[in-house]
Amino acid sequence: MLDDGHRFVPKLLFRVMALASRRPVPDVIKLQLYRPDFLGERFCALTQGAMRGASEWSVGQRELFAAYTSRLNQCPF
Repeated sequence: MLDDGHRFVPKLLFRVMALASRRPVPDVIKLQLYRPDFLGERFCALTQGAMRGASEWSVGQRELFAAYTSRLNQCPF
């Protein structure tokens, strides 16, 4: 469903992203655009707060933590 249920503009965006990164578009991005009411705005707000909000850790440190956790979970980040 995430690969074929999108409208033209998101499909075009996925194509550009895949060409630019030379990697498949992550499913979480596809889900955000497919069901924005389910995971879109709320998830983005939560992520934005966690990664860019007030913290004792720098943005770079938080990005490193996220990448390391993804690696431990064998999740492409």
